[in-house]
Amino acid sequence: MGEHLWHDSNPPISLQPVAELDEEETWSVELHTSVSPTDAYGTVDFQDAAMRYVRVAVDSKPEVLLQLMLREWQMERPKLLLSIHGGSENFSLSPKVKQTFSKGLITAALSTGAWILSDGINTGVSKYVGEAVKTFGSHDLRKRNTVGITPWGVIDNNTDLIGRDAFRPYYPVGNPFSKRSCLSGFHSHFLLVDDGTQGKHGCQHGLRQKLEKQIQLQKIHPRLNQGVPVVCVVVEGGPAIVSTVLDYVSRAPPVPVFVFEGSGRAADLLAFLHKQLETDIEEDFLARIGDVFALDMAEATNLYALLLQCMEHRRSVSTVSL
Repeated sequence: MGEHLWHDSNPPISLQPVAELDEEETWSVELHTSVSPTDAYGTVDFQDAAMRYVRVAVDSKPEVLLQLMLREWQMERPKLLLSIHGGSENFSLSPKVKQTFSKGLITAALSTGAWILSDGINTGVSKYVGEAVKTFGSHDLRKRNTVGITPWGVIDNNTDLIGRDAFRPYYPVGNPFSKRSCLSGFHSHFLLVDDGTQGKHGCQHGLRQKLEKQIQLQKIHPRLNQGVPVVCVVVEGGPAIVSTVLDYVSRAPPVPVFVFEGSGRAADLLAFLHKQLETDIEEDFLARIGDVFALDMAEATNLYALLLQCMEHRRSVSTVSL
């Protein structure tokens, strides 16, 4: 990745560890990391395809990242943004749900010129995104339009990616005893989000949200005063997915959310509540929430309240039932 375009604006930045932590001191990004120009960007080679990547700080400006994607990576401007959310750990999908999700996702992307966003790792819902691209996608889709927004600290052997304008062979085999994840070889570009932590998921969500909003501001055609529409797709997922859905449906205008019933956990809870007409379900549903996520009553009650808030925007939620 050439550096010449960054002379006119600030380059992407990453975070570097600084002073060691005292025994009684609480670690924080602000105190225990420092900002510097990114030291990890270039091309990652998955043997049969080469993809672009860059390591960026968690508080990077979304307009700088979008400029990088459009100008440096020369991605085509999207006409639709498909944002895929779900579990980061491996889970099973029935053949019918997997087929419907995979074919529907790729058909939508190819017919509209969409970008697909996911966590970009080779586990969980991102793995299913990669498999969908592999099975139903064209070479052009794999090459240009599937973006992984991935926590730097969860990537197995991430230090191998350090280097400026680097070309790095990558073998996404994965260590079964490691808590780290491999990148998915069926994503075209990777934004590797660094908040200084190691082995923790979640730091990418805030930056991904800001980037999506920045993309929405782009015009789908120079002559049309219409921004890029966003669609959220939910497959399985943990408790945090409920807050993600609430954020989407609470926006003005709201972002439509498609929930795959039968995929498990958060998606199934959302789908059940979306269809539910009875009002006297709280006790049984709280028990179900507790069982699904291993939560105590107080935690289940808080999550139930968030689920009910999502249903206040019921018209923005659609259930994909099979």
